Amino acid sequence: MLSVKILGMGCANCNRLEDSARQAIAALGAEATIDHVKDMSAIMAYGVMRTPALVVNEKVLLSGRVPSADEVRTLIMGQLA
Repeated sequence: MLSVKILGMGCANCNRLEDSARQAIAALGAEATIDHVKDMSAIMAYGVMRTPALVVNEKVLLSGRVPSADEVRTLIMGQLA
């Protein structure tokens, strides 16, 4: 099972990234836990300087932008292999 975390304070971009991640996971038919991490010290622990950020299985895959659901799906597929 995948562990997916969206790092961000809850702004519109962070929420869009969470939506894209949920769409990508559904399209893949994968099982995943999705957490939205809003605590700044927890975000900084990942070394992320710009949000939103996508973390899959404790690996930061992107930060500072909102990718399309297709790009998120591709990133997640890379973690399934």
